[in-house]
Amino acid sequence: MAKKELNLGILAHVDAGKTTLTERLLYEAGAIAELGSVDAGTTQTDSLALEKQRRITIRSAVASFALKDVHVNLIDTPGHPDFIAEVERVLSVLDGAVLVISGVEGVQPQTRILMRALQRLHIPTLVFVNKIDRPGADDERVVQAVSERLTPAVVPMGTAHALGTRAASFTLYGAEDAAFRARLSEALAERDERIMAAYVEDDADLPYDLLRAALAAQTKRVLLHPVFFGSAVTGAGVESLMTGIGELLPASAGDPAGPVSGTVFKIERGAGGEKIAYVRMFSGTVHTRDRLRFGGDLEDKVTAVTVFERGPAAQRPSVSAGEVAKLWGLSEIQVGDRIGEVGIDASDHQFAPPALEAVVVAGKSDDRERLRVALAQLAEQDPLINVRQDDTRQELSVSLYGEVQKEVIQATLADEFGLEVTFGETIPIYIERPIGTGEAIELLHAESNPFLATIRLRIDPAPTGSGIDFRMQVDPRTVPLYIYKTLAGFSERMDQYVRDALREGLLGWQVTDCVVTMTKCTYSVPDGPPSRRGPLSTAADFRKLTPHVVMQALDRAGTVVCEPIVRVSVEIPTGVIGSVMAALARLEAAVETPSLRGTLSLIETVLPAARAQELQQQLPGLTGGEGVLDSTFAGYQPVSGDPPTRRRAPG
Repeated sequence: MAKKELNLGILAHVDAGKTTLTERLLYEAGAIAELGSVDAGTTQTDSLALEKQRRITIRSAVASFALKDVHVNLIDTPGHPDFIAEVERVLSVLDGAVLVISGVEGVQPQTRILMRALQRLHIPTLVFVNKIDRPGADDERVVQAVSERLTPAVVPMGTAHALGTRAASFTLYGAEDAAFRARLSEALAERDERIMAAYVEDDADLPYDLLRAALAAQTKRVLLHPVFFGSAVTGAGVESLMTGIGELLPASAGDPAGPVSGTVFKIERGAGGEKIAYVRMFSGTVHTRDRLRFGGDLEDKVTAVTVFERGPAAQRPSVSAGEVAKLWGLSEIQVGDRIGEVGIDASDHQFAPPALEAVVVAGKSDDRERLRVALAQLAEQDPLINVRQDDTRQELSVSLYGEVQKEVIQATLADEFGLEVTFGETIPIYIERPIGTGEAIELLHAESNPFLATIRLRIDPAPTGSGIDFRMQVDPRTVPLYIYKTLAGFSERMDQYVRDALREGLLGWQVTDCVVTMTKCTYSVPDGPPSRRGPLSTAADFRKLTPHVVMQALDRAGTVVCEPIVRVSVEIPTGVIGSVMAALARLEAAVETPSLRGTLSLIETVLPAARAQELQQQLPGLTGGEGVLDSTFAGYQPVSGDPPTRRRAPG
């Protein structure tokens, strides 16, 4: 019989104890011989020097253990909101999750954001209330907060004793507990008509085996969330949680003989600089020396496979459905690439993309090329860093979620690459859109044209959000087919040349939402020995001439600079509505009518991303740390006042 696989995520607000819980689960399952410590920097999953130094999780990490007949791949994720993109990549490969909540602090801002994402993706989730041994722990208060702020569909699975002391413990309810059976029956009946009918008919005296089976079914269908209590530090309640993981979350054998299907959710570099891809297999089997197709039309050979099995990964000849492995040899593979067909689209972002950026400057001028290579490798691990190179100003910039992420990039460059860097001011990522039609031409052999080609381009504005559309309207006889082989090949290359040129518009921002049409082209041929007209045109002539024509056409069309905007939902204690509304008014936000939900209220508005960052920074002070801001990208709008510029406009 094929073994069952469960890919389990551990998620939490920073400092709720998820890495300590990960360590405890591995220890209790026998996957490690002794417990590591977050404070000492000796845990299995926080392996980066920076993680040990700061005592936070920055990169997702995988370990594994056996739970009776289920093999669990345990994925520890970052808790700080600046690393939400790392969490998003993990969510796409999970079968189930444990959401860790501090028994002292209770439901925190990041807890709510994570729970919403889990619900959107329909991921079965258990709740573990941690730190019951800490002074101030309160199980009833936390359960009430979970019910009010996360979901009312919760079922406490037992009771905690001696809260706030090192002797704190947790006892599971059992079949003999009539009060628990009644509460469980009622909760199940609300979501299952068959249970409701049996509940009414039998006057709440349902067989306990039936209740447990129904609880497992509803948990797997994300209708209910069982709640466990304990302490990852002392081990209290962890055995009960492990029983719940094995019984209540969905594990499956998958189909090793099916078509190959997987998702790459993490990239790292080995000691020799080689690329290593973490892949979760949904179907099929990948063997060493197999050639894999990924990322559309790329293909490469797998040179080594390690599969996570009872702790760290071990070398194996293959990886099959349900398993998580590290693959070597795929030099061009990227985070989010799909191998075969995958049920979840890795590009379907659950969180807003980063809307900020900052210039990175090498401490030594001759380190600039090393910095570019280092940033490119960091972008492999986190594609949303999105490194940009401004050749005009000789600058490199990266996309950011916040200031902590900036500090981590700076420390990583120092620790792993030996590069001392500074950052410029953090600013929004703007775009440019054409506001009219512009056309330009550079003629072959004209005094202004040093390249052996003629190119005429027209740029027209296009609908918002449409991106860049390149079109060809040229006589095929004027295309240098000896270079590009076919008209389609020429069109594909010109499309890329145009897109490269539009990475920087008149004011230095990326240009989008336009149609670019090529209406004329010619090329140079020698007209007999000795040639009076020069040598044959090359691909480099078209590639180098394109940006000159694009910029001339863009200058005649004109552009407007637009700033990123986000739709913001702010959940706050009802008692502070007045102060939050006043802050939103100062930020010039158009606020919709607040939605009152008892002790909590929800305010929704649309803000420029920069203003949303200001609100995020003010929110803890306005709400006593209780406010949570959830944002989704909502597009771009023209900036008011003088448009910001990356570089001086030409001419």
